[in-house]
Amino acid sequence: MIKKYKLVKIVAALVASLLMMISLTLPVFAAPSQAVYRVNTTAKVVSFTFDDGSDGGHINEILAILAKNNIKATFFLTGVATQQHPSLIRNIVNQGHEIGNHSFNHPDFAKISTAQMKDQLNRTETIVKNATGKTTKPFFRPPFGASNTTVLNAVGDAGYTKTIMWTIDTVDWRGDSAATMTNKVVNNIVPGAIILMHTGQDTFTPEALPGMISKLKSLGYKFVTVSQLLTYQSSSPTGKTHIVKSGETLYSIALRYGVTVQQLATANRLANPNLIRVGQVLTIPGTGGTTPPPTTTTRHTVRTGETLYAIALRYGTTVQQIVAANKITNPNLIRVGQVLTIPARSQTTPPPTSTIKYTVKSGDTLYRIAQRYNTTALEIARANNIANLNLIRVGQVLTIPN
Repeated sequence: MIKKYKLVKIVAALVASLLMMISLTLPVFAAPSQAVYRVNTTAKVVSFTFDDGSDGGHINEILAILAKNNIKATFFLTGVATQQHPSLIRNIVNQGHEIGNHSFNHPDFAKISTAQMKDQLNRTETIVKNATGKTTKPFFRPPFGASNTTVLNAVGDAGYTKTIMWTIDTVDWRGDSAATMTNKVVNNIVPGAIILMHTGQDTFTPEALPGMISKLKSLGYKFVTVSQLLTYQSSSPTGKTHIVKSGETLYSIALRYGVTVQQLATANRLANPNLIRVGQVLTIPGTGGTTPPPTTTTRHTVRTGETLYAIALRYGTTVQQIVAANKITNPNLIRVGQVLTIPARSQTTPPPTSTIKYTVKSGDTLYRIAQRYNTTALEIARANNIANLNLIRVGQVLTIPN
């Protein structure tokens, strides 16, 4: 009996040792990196970010402008650029700016293996750390903005907890004029925005920066680094967030959570509800958390780069209300200089008192049908389980809700 007891103890000890060895050899995976396009806040803060992909020809000019205006920014560095001009990279760090990882030689992360992603990140981290003594963690910006679930998992596992995207892309690499860049930023600015610019020689970024800074300051904006910007993050009124998946639209997400597109757009400071990206984290608001409508009817003159969605957000109204007030047949077609009437919510026509049926005809859109019956496209979508408001077919019978 004693021998049998000893044998059981020995077997138990061996099993325990084996389990410990297995647990020690299993890979440990970190949480996926969080894609950040903008911070959910009402505070007028904005973060300037600069990507240094290769030549870094304007770094010193950009640094001088930032220093003159007492602004700290965040620079995303590639390994190749750091190898080519380490002294310029040291200037960035020595002047108190923040840095992040932008890969070694700028490949599309959605098209390379997990092992290659980690090699790109690790090589750049080593090069930058040797040049500056500073780490690039925890911030990563994917080349071309290419990101998906696989990328976020690999990046997070490499120690980069935040994948920093952008709210407004100046597209400065294209050689757009300083005025074009400035107008794009100023016309689309929202609290908590991240602005994307580049340090390359072939841009007009140094020419655009002074005017951009001056105009944003006149609007009451304060300039912060990405890490400072993240401290302004507001919690969701309902405590819910949603990570955008491939194929999703803002309309289908709104239907899932029983909120409106406008509520989602307002809660997440979306200038254009048609532009959401895979991996983007959205705050799901409570149904009572929308911005109150304007109390009086006002006029707005459309500026370069503006969309109907951005204008609706600015005045705390909806696209549908502006469309109805101005007899706009296509919400995507407005022109610079066009004067729009911004209605008060209380002035809208009450909805129909009974539910009716409507058969879709050639040339119809959900927006036009909604206008006809004094309802909204989203209400019709909900009543008919339509996931994409742009997809209806001729002959389809729609229920028009109260």
